[in-house]
Amino acid sequence: MSRENDISKIPVNDYAGRLAKTFLYNPLTPILAVFLLSIGYLSLVIMPREEDPQIAISGGTILVPLPGATPKEIDNIIIKPLERKLREIAGIEHIYGVATDNVGIINVMYKIGENREDSNLKLYDKVMQNMELLPKGAMQPLIKPFDIDIDVPIVSIAFYLKETSKLSNVELFKKIRNIQQDFNEVENVSKTTLKGEHKEQFNVKVDLFKLSGYHLSLGQIMKALQSLAVNVPDVKSKVKDGGIMIFGVKNAIESIKDVQNVIVASYMDSPIYLKDVATVEKSFDMQNYKSAQITYKQDDGSFSPTQEQITINISKLKGTNAVNVAEGVIESLHEYSAELEAEGIGYIVTRNYGERANEAVNELVSHLLITIVIIAIVLVIALGWRESLIVTFTVPAILAITLFIAYLSGQTINRITLFAFLLSLGLLVDAAIIVIENIHRHMHEHDALNHNKDEIMITATDEIGAPTNIATLAIILTMVPMAFVGGMMGEFMKPIPYNVPVALFASLVIAYVFTPYLANKMLKKPKMYHHQHHFQKETTQESSS
Repeated sequence: MSRENDISKIPVNDYAGRLAKTFLYNPLTPILAVFLLSIGYLSLVIMPREEDPQIAISGGTILVPLPGATPKEIDNIIIKPLERKLREIAGIEHIYGVATDNVGIINVMYKIGENREDSNLKLYDKVMQNMELLPKGAMQPLIKPFDIDIDVPIVSIAFYLKETSKLSNVELFKKIRNIQQDFNEVENVSKTTLKGEHKEQFNVKVDLFKLSGYHLSLGQIMKALQSLAVNVPDVKSKVKDGGIMIFGVKNAIESIKDVQNVIVASYMDSPIYLKDVATVEKSFDMQNYKSAQITYKQDDGSFSPTQEQITINISKLKGTNAVNVAEGVIESLHEYSAELEAEGIGYIVTRNYGERANEAVNELVSHLLITIVIIAIVLVIALGWRESLIVTFTVPAILAITLFIAYLSGQTINRITLFAFLLSLGLLVDAAIIVIENIHRHMHEHDALNHNKDEIMITATDEIGAPTNIATLAIILTMVPMAFVGGMMGEFMKPIPYNVPVALFASLVIAYVFTPYLANKMLKKPKMYHHQHHFQKETTQESSS
């Protein structure tokens, strides 16, 4: 009769004993172990890595231009009516209105955890449904949603001109814009933005005295220049050099002469050209007061003089691997290294979220391994090296199941996810230690000779099933309330109530399936008890005679 038939007669009362009986001689048990470790390793490799967990924080901004209106008028006729209507939307937590000259701005923040797409749609619908509340002369509202997952950059690269470079700031901008286009093609990049750039444009300096002599107004000059520009030219409000106003003609034609020969009016049947009342130069956007500067440590250890720079910010798509996206961007940047060096353009990676995320994850993984080694050493002292190996094996198997389920549920590996594993690591080995300790005790009892190893493995596992199940369930229930914590803290700590209960349940299954199997393969009955049994039997016979 086979061993499988023998163990089928061993009585069990709990799921622990049933699992031990099912897998004790099952040929699929070692295959299952290899499979679990494999999917755990694959999950660790392919799961998206981030430094912090994904938090659904989103909102939107509504801009309503009303040319000529004062901040007080904007507040009364735009901000307050729209705020009253926006409060009718479910899911909005905060509304902040800002009234400035000519434009009203309303910032909306959704409640944490709200679906971004649904909230953006409700915001747009509410504004469009209440267009009649806007005063006459108000322009079309501009609604711009934002999302922390795609608006916060993961890589920032600062480009600057070296002392040997002959390029201008405008030429630097054109070069960086081409690089930006290539970054947009990197897989899982959501958007790229430039900061500190100076764009090319024609600057028109109008002589107010000549303008007065021809009986012209700045409005006529503006209207004439609008035919050249995609955007309305900007007027610099400050008077410069004794009454000269500056117009910026964006996205215009390339020839200065074409701009100079624009007819702005006619005087006594003669055309008046722009060159008659103004000078035109090809320069950069003077009206753009925003700029970014950088100083860096040079090869000799000293710091460079402060100089202007252009920064490219790269953001990733939600739920994608920050490490892979950052590496793709840096790899694309390296393709330009020789070209940038030849043109005297230097660059510094000022932010690499992917590298930081990878380092944080690798550091916590190393701490997990150190913790496993510490547990193994403690168990060697308490139970023995064979028992220690058995319990130590269960830890990576449990983590493998937890990682795989986390991957299937769309989670990412981040500091909080791995902290949840570290938090539960001491709890994960409880079930395996209880099982192996009970098996160890049964094998060292005086009547162990009267029972075969199969019976000891199954009986010892079945004995501790009920109390171990209840104890583990109690710990799981202490973690469940954390899943209902709201606000920022709830979203940030969400991986803990999601992963710890899964790990604890997996620890039960692993302990009941693999601990008896490995104990049956690795543990042996002590021979000393065999001789002690015969000695006690002979002593009993002599006493009775």
